[in-house]
Amino acid sequence: MEIQQHDHGDLTVLTVRGILALDTAHTLRATALAKLQDQTTYLVLDCHAIEFIDSSGLEALLWLQDRCAELLGQLRLACCPDHIRKVLEVTRLWSRFETHPDVDTAIASLETGTA
Repeated sequence: MEIQQHDHGDLTVLTVRGILALDTAHTLRATALAKLQDQTTYLVLDCHAIEFIDSSGLEALLWLQDRCAELLGQLRLACCPDHIRKVLEVTRLWSRFETHPDVDTAIASLETGTA
């Protein structure tokens, strides 16, 4: 798994490429935690290149959302492909996350404070 980071002030876009599973979820957690400790509280997770997600990957997403909330920040998911959306729907987690069709819309929702 590869994670690219793009900072936009107090907002960071994390683009995840590859498999988000048991042996890679810790990488997302560590990368996100480093950003959160660096005063970033608003995160956009660009999901377009996630090839597969398992329960450990879902747990990492939930952890990330909770950690952002603890710091009075927010998490947005952007560009969720159909296979990720289906996993989130089957696990009844789709409604737990605020999702956007593209990264720009997700960024705008954080910048304006709209949901």
